[in-house]
Amino acid sequence: MNNIEPYRNSFAAEAMREGHPHWEVCTQRLLAEQRKPNEIRSEFDRDGDRILHSLAYSRLKSKTQVFFHTQDDRICTRIEHVNHVNSISGTIARFLGLNAELTQAIAVGHDLGHAPFGHRGETVLDDLCQEHNLGEFWHEQNSLRVADHLELLSSPDGTRRHLNLSYAVRDGIIAHCGEVNQQCLRTRGEKIDLQLFSKHRRFDPYTWEGCVVKLSDKMAYLGRDLEDAERIGLVSPKQIEDLQKEVARFHPLKAVNNTNLIHTFIIDLCRNSSPENGLQFSAECYELMKTVMKFNYEHIYKHPRLRHYDAYAKLVLSSLFEVLDEAAHATDLAELADLNDGLRQKIGCYPHLHQDFAAWLSTRGDKSALSYRRAIIDFLSTLTDRGVLEYYNELITF
Repeated sequence: MNNIEPYRNSFAAEAMREGHPHWEVCTQRLLAEQRKPNEIRSEFDRDGDRILHSLAYSRLKSKTQVFFHTQDDRICTRIEHVNHVNSISGTIARFLGLNAELTQAIAVGHDLGHAPFGHRGETVLDDLCQEHNLGEFWHEQNSLRVADHLELLSSPDGTRRHLNLSYAVRDGIIAHCGEVNQQCLRTRGEKIDLQLFSKHRRFDPYTWEGCVVKLSDKMAYLGRDLEDAERIGLVSPKQIEDLQKEVARFHPLKAVNNTNLIHTFIIDLCRNSSPENGLQFSAECYELMKTVMKFNYEHIYKHPRLRHYDAYAKLVLSSLFEVLDEAAHATDLAELADLNDGLRQKIGCYPHLHQDFAAWLSTRGDKSALSYRRAIIDFLSTLTDRGVLEYYNELITF
């Protein structure tokens, strides 16, 4: 195997650090703010810490990655996936000479807005949005929505404010989609209004660090999902053996497992990438990635056993939406003169759901501009799997 060292720091001149032509744009925030006296952290370190200390990040430990609410502590949850992406993107960024503080901030924040029940929950909430003319729901956009509008942190003056992240981190979050097959990825090269992103119109990241996180997202879940599926018996040793034979036709991988896949992807990407040609995999490694992805979709993500889970996720989330929707018919939250009393009259028989939803609404500062139904979607999207089930059990328990 060729020595990897000649490729070290090959992107150092492109790193998003002070002096880069896009530095001012990348460090812009939605609201101007003063740095704390004696602040020793970088701009992107501050972003990463804000995300790390948020409740949205804490909730990821109780949100589904692929396999729902398993009693097996060895099975990957959403927060573990986020940490895996952080690890992989940091390894790549440090080797290539990019800004690992920026990749870390994007990585820890990239799934803040993921729905309970994983991608199935995402689909249910999107269907509800479409049904009620609420726009779209997709987790990359919702992760940015959480950072910009839903999540609150205590500020130095004692008030609670939104995360107010830098443009580079916000861009990396909404542009991170790891489900897209790409052998080569380049920065888009221009600042755009991030509201231009939509479910069917997405853009490549603005920074190379954002590109690294986007590619690391897929590296992080392919092998781990495969191992988890084997661990719970969703795929058999014979199927893994068949996958090994398929892979051996074009890549000399000794075993198809998480360790080998991550190492292979990282080294191949670092060896084949350059600022001129972009971040890219070799043809052989890209074929490996596509083969494992195809296997995962056929034997894991579309496994017949998940049909019952899909139906359950739809029942739970749709039921909660319906109950909260019946609680008020006002088109704007501002029309509810007394939010607490209004909700109590409607759903007094569900006290925990009422109290928690009303408390959550009371923290929002933009009620006049937000439809009541969209607020329900926002609320449901922030919940953990366990939280959703506790509210649902309240609906069906007498």
